[in-house]
Amino acid sequence: MSDSLQWGLLATGAIARAFARGLASSKTGKLAAVASRDLGRAQSFAAEFGAQRAYGSYEALLADPGVQVVYISTPHPMHALWAIRAAEAGKHVLVEKPMALNHAQAMAMVEAARARDVFMMEAFMYRCHPQTQKLVELLGQNVIGQVRMIQASFGFSAEFKPESRLFDNALGGGGILDVGCYPVSMARLIAGAASGLPFADPVDVRGSGQRVPQTGVDAWAAATLKFASGIVAQVATGIQANLENTVRIFGSEGTISLANPWVSGREGGCSATLRVQLRGQKEAREIVTQSDISSFALEADVVAAHITRRQAPQMNWDDSLGNMRVLDAWRQQVGVIYPVEKPPVATVHGRPLTVAAGHRMKYGTVPGLDKKLSRVVMGVDNICAAPHVAALFDDFYEKGGNAFDTAFIYGGGHSERAVGAWIKSRGVRNEIVIIDKGAHTPHCLPQAIGEELRISLQRLGLEHVDLYLMHRDNPEVPVGEFIDAMNEQQQAGRLTLFGVSNWTVQRIEQANAWAKAHGRRGIAAVSNNFSLARMIAPPWEGCVASSDPEMRRWHQATQTPLLSWSSQARGFFVPQRAAPDKTTDEDLVRCWYSPDNFQRQARAVELAGQYGVEPVSIALAYVLCQPFPTFALMGPRSLAETRTSLPALDLELTPREVAWLNLDEA
Repeated sequence: MSDSLQWGLLATGAIARAFARGLASSKTGKLAAVASRDLGRAQSFAAEFGAQRAYGSYEALLADPGVQVVYISTPHPMHALWAIRAAEAGKHVLVEKPMALNHAQAMAMVEAARARDVFMMEAFMYRCHPQTQKLVELLGQNVIGQVRMIQASFGFSAEFKPESRLFDNALGGGGILDVGCYPVSMARLIAGAASGLPFADPVDVRGSGQRVPQTGVDAWAAATLKFASGIVAQVATGIQANLENTVRIFGSEGTISLANPWVSGREGGCSATLRVQLRGQKEAREIVTQSDISSFALEADVVAAHITRRQAPQMNWDDSLGNMRVLDAWRQQVGVIYPVEKPPVATVHGRPLTVAAGHRMKYGTVPGLDKKLSRVVMGVDNICAAPHVAALFDDFYEKGGNAFDTAFIYGGGHSERAVGAWIKSRGVRNEIVIIDKGAHTPHCLPQAIGEELRISLQRLGLEHVDLYLMHRDNPEVPVGEFIDAMNEQQQAGRLTLFGVSNWTVQRIEQANAWAKAHGRRGIAAVSNNFSLARMIAPPWEGCVASSDPEMRRWHQATQTPLLSWSSQARGFFVPQRAAPDKTTDEDLVRCWYSPDNFQRQARAVELAGQYGVEPVSIALAYVLCQPFPTFALMGPRSLAETRTSLPALDLELTPREVAWLNLDEA
């Protein structure tokens, strides 16, 4: 890498000044430009630190062709927007901690960096210091035996000032985000190093804290993190509590302590000391690490060293995303929610929602519906916080997705309300297809259809749904009563078309025959399970699959559209999750583990290698490449899941490949 990486500083606050001072001693970087919303301030900053150019807007700095990497040190709520804008401008990015306000924003930032093929790193400068590197080395050598517990804290006591960003809810104030991110990241680093991993994510987070009465941000807080290895970490933070600001690691054979873990060498080169106290030894061993330049300079040099790889091992993307998940959970338990996280949540990139030009989405039709449906449907059965919903839905829509599947029972109505709030905030009702389900067991009765649909429409804030599906069947009720009930709702204008979910061929044929004989509208679509992996046991009682030869032949003969749920077998085609020796996910094992399914998985992996995609894309392509109309329901929990699945739309599997994947031919 060249020793003259050209840096641009976006914002001119105290942390930017510290970074500029450090950059002067960097071995690889040079300050080229600085931007502030106040041109005079930018010019003054440039003169003080030797920047070649000063700009009165962030946009102008991003348009500067001479800037290669941008350091973003705006207040927390603006990190995501400007990191994404920088990536879109082709700039590499170092963004101050915390990476974003929440995990949802951080996901969008990572996806932007990946899409534009630029470097991005969260600026935890302590991760770049020799002291941290030495700590990881010692843990890898098991110098204190097996790590049992971790204690880490970072806090200070500031006088309450309502104008300070620390106490401002709108600016992401409070201790958890501002400095609590340090002990959380350190605990995850230590827990990972103790297991031979770059980092580890906790399996359980329990937090509490005290909020500032005037503004609601957290004044001081603590959390307990439990890891799969058995390690337990206690972390603490505060902006109104003087904490020790230390790290202690307790092992089976001794302890390691760091007295100055966070800001060692912030303003210049210095030494840092780790103390190792082994059981049975009177004297602790002190290990001194040296740096002749500041931690900010070390950080800049780390960026330069790894810029061609787009991520740095000191703080890679998955590490940052894991950290944000913990901070989200901690804040939630303390009750800290920022204004921008409440509906309506703005787009992360700050622009109106539009379908991206050149997207890969494909569309199909359901006879009787005047809108085309995206061949991949967003399944809305696992609703999280509003920012997460907005990030997932926005991304899906921008990728060309226009069909959303929800249900009366999902989340006790939370799913329908979340979908409705998003539709209203984005103004996209005329562009999307809403699929809603009702009449689930034990309320699978004709009268429940109208009663529940009226409630569903209220939750959604809509006058009608495009496609209504009965969620279950009740064989004790004559099919004609169900057909009459759904026709009644169609005639009342509450639904455009209707269909069924988890019905057998025999009942569907009976229903359609009854409808034809009595001059009623029949079933327009079916939503059963259908995937490359055969459902060994139903995930929920009353589920029906369309994977057997009889039902596949029926769909092909009738050309009845199939909206398949669990299209990718709930993660079975991710070998890192599903393998004969991976049995922690009991539902995955119960529903999908069988010798023939693992054979299908192996073939999906083989074909994925030939096509240069992930196995999940092959599994999804199998569903989409049937000789009858299919629409694959997909319930991504992250933007990465959407990204790795949608390449399936580019695959046109041949009938022979489809048969081979399904073990229909050798």
